[in-house]
Amino acid sequence: MSGQVMSRSSQAATPPTQNSQTSLANLTVEELKKLFSIPIKANDEVQVKAREDAVLAVGKKLSGEKNTEELKNLILSTRPFLAVLGKAKAGKLVRTLVDYSLVIDEDAQIKVDLCKECVEWAKEQKRVYLRQTLEARLVRLYNDIGRYTDANSLALTLIKELKKIDDKDVLVEVQIEESKSLFCLGNLSRAKSALVGAKTTANAMYMNPKTQSELDLQSGILHAAEDHDFKTAFSYFYEAFENADQAEDKVMGTKALKYMCLSKIMLNEPEAIDKILTGKQAIKYFGSELEAMREVGKAFYSRVLKTFLAAFETYKKELMEDRVVKSHFSTLSESMIERELCRLIEPYKVVELKFIADKIGLPQVRVEKKLALMLLDKVFYGCLDQSYGVIYVHEHPGKEEGYKNAVDIIHVLSDTVNATYLMAHKLRLMETRVKASDVEKPVEKKRKKAGKKVKRTSSASSQTGSTSSAPRTE
Repeated sequence: MSGQVMSRSSQAATPPTQNSQTSLANLTVEELKKLFSIPIKANDEVQVKAREDAVLAVGKKLSGEKNTEELKNLILSTRPFLAVLGKAKAGKLVRTLVDYSLVIDEDAQIKVDLCKECVEWAKEQKRVYLRQTLEARLVRLYNDIGRYTDANSLALTLIKELKKIDDKDVLVEVQIEESKSLFCLGNLSRAKSALVGAKTTANAMYMNPKTQSELDLQSGILHAAEDHDFKTAFSYFYEAFENADQAEDKVMGTKALKYMCLSKIMLNEPEAIDKILTGKQAIKYFGSELEAMREVGKAFYSRVLKTFLAAFETYKKELMEDRVVKSHFSTLSESMIERELCRLIEPYKVVELKFIADKIGLPQVRVEKKLALMLLDKVFYGCLDQSYGVIYVHEHPGKEEGYKNAVDIIHVLSDTVNATYLMAHKLRLMETRVKASDVEKPVEKKRKKAGKKVKRTSSASSQTGSTSSAPRTE
């Protein structure tokens, strides 16, 4: 047995080729421990690279097998080997192994303990950047397992620290996670503020497609939750899907497609879901979550409440365990009840409330209240007779074209009167100017005549003066 271990260890100590990748992945954690017990020099790049690849291969295999406990043991057993690596390489290796553990859906507490232990080790080794990135992953883990208060408190502390050292990459990631935790805690205003902070930080740096996808997705979620602006939310979800597809992030791409379908349902356009899900890019993401949204869309299109409730019961994990879908469930249910009531009363002019309640499967009192609200909102036209327990359905009155035409004529006449008034005002101004000019002309003539007389008298006086001053001769 020891000979087999040594032979397999020697395989891991050689540079990995395409044929040796499977042998690296087949090593156990115990065999890796024995491999790490063999001392190597830090400047032996071949041996260091071989062991690094062996650790990553085994970690990826354990992550695929969802073996969280063994993955934790693997991370702990690599500590002696990390001393040989440089700080940058060691930090990258630890972060990668922690990311492998976070992908696993099970064993939440083991993952939390593992992250905390790695954070403590980074503190002991005085590796500040590694500690901060691990704490950022811990914030994300808290959000994933539903510990939103812990996520928010850790995010606040970490954001203050990251702003001092101006580490924008990790800062954006933590700010997005802070916004997620606040949204789940129901504090939409602070969630929006955190998202604005993330966008402000992102504007000053290059954003990789994965982070941009998370930013767009959170923007769409908040637009849908706070403003109920599903049209804008859909555009954000579409951008998130494009970036996730570019980053080849299947989880994020599936989530973006799911919320795109939700937006179309909330916009009362369930027929568009098939077009979204059968697109060239969307086919590879199809799974149980998207199938659940397709069933909800079918129920909305057919306007059958039982089908809608059955879809939520069948796909309970995919729908009710999703915080975003769950937050819109009551709105979806009320909208679905309205659609079914409209479908039931459409063929009748008079129908009993008891008959409608039996058909839809709801108490008569609730049906009566809902119909009254629909009448007030003018969803349909009719009259509710509570004394006889019936509802009279009237035809839609349609648009009153006569009133519209009368209003249009009034507007045209008003414009005509205004134009006539302006023309009259201009004519009055012209008349006053003409009159003023006519008055000024005789005055000017008199002035000119008076001026000529003055000149004549002055010239005559000058002539008489000259004759009188001349000496007389006899």
